[in-house]
Amino acid sequence: MSLAGRVPEADPVALLGNFIPPPLFAAVSFESYQPDAQYPSQAAALAFARVFAQRSTTRPRKRLFRAPPPEDRPGLYLDGGFGVGKTHLLASIYRAWQGRKLFGTFVEYTNLVGLLGFAECVRLLSEYSLICIDEFELDDPGDTVLMSSLLAELVGAGVKLAATSNTLPDRLGEGRFAAEDFLREIQGLRAHFDVVRIDGEDYRHRGLPVAPSPAGPEVLRLWEEAPGTTAVVPADELLQILASIHPSRYGTLIEGLDRVVLPDLPQLQDQADALRLVVLVDRLYDRQIPVLAGGVPVDEVFAADMLTGGYRKKYFRAVSRLVALARLQDGV
Repeated sequence: MSLAGRVPEADPVALLGNFIPPPLFAAVSFESYQPDAQYPSQAAALAFARVFAQRSTTRPRKRLFRAPPPEDRPGLYLDGGFGVGKTHLLASIYRAWQGRKLFGTFVEYTNLVGLLGFAECVRLLSEYSLICIDEFELDDPGDTVLMSSLLAELVGAGVKLAATSNTLPDRLGEGRFAAEDFLREIQGLRAHFDVVRIDGEDYRHRGLPVAPSPAGPEVLRLWEEAPGTTAVVPADELLQILASIHPSRYGTLIEGLDRVVLPDLPQLQDQADALRLVVLVDRLYDRQIPVLAGGVPVDEVFAADMLTGGYRKKYFRAVSRLVALARLQDGV
């Protein structure tokens, strides 16, 4: 089948209903997190996350001073590289939290504001006691001002925050825009969180090859004919579809697919195309939908200059996840 025939709806209620941990992390817990003994910060982060999750069942202490001590900040910020278990811990916090809660990526929240408007988004999100934000990142000045204002409103309403990122809060935006011009907003974001660093190796790459070789015509044909629902998406069609719909609908676009075939995956040169693909890869990874690609190897889909630019962490995360999805082909 082709993705071109799918027209995902933009229903705000349905979108909020999808703000839950993705299937890959739906059943995780603190107990299933396995800290690597070589990196003590992983066990420490697990302990911090457990304590934070207990806030949903304990009353806040009375304060004698205006400023809260560090352990009473309204948010927990898990900082670390790719594949060290940050999302696992964030989903575990979500699962242990008692009360109304939401779980989504940073991009999904900014897309939600774009879809609903700032005031309506604040109204809806303020009804929750916990907002989990995976992959926190600031890509441009607009996002910086937007998220600074949004989180300030939510914290003022008593909402707790839990976030993951591969960039420390006071370094958000570096290399993407003149972050020094937005220090007030960035420092305001930093003030909401206790920061916990998690060190380690990307579990997706431990002892495994970098990427499978591009699939040839025979393998592509076998995948296209495999039982289930397969989307075969040529490069031109893929880029056109992603440009024509709001990124908040990418998850709905691929809902129910068993696999995706990209017969002629190109190396992307356009930044807008590349950033849209990053969002799509995130949604595919959330749902663990296998990807088979011809054309260039999946770890070469982004041009070399992109991997050294301001969005490099986005692209490296997408490559890590795309490689993992390409390896799922062995089970098809």
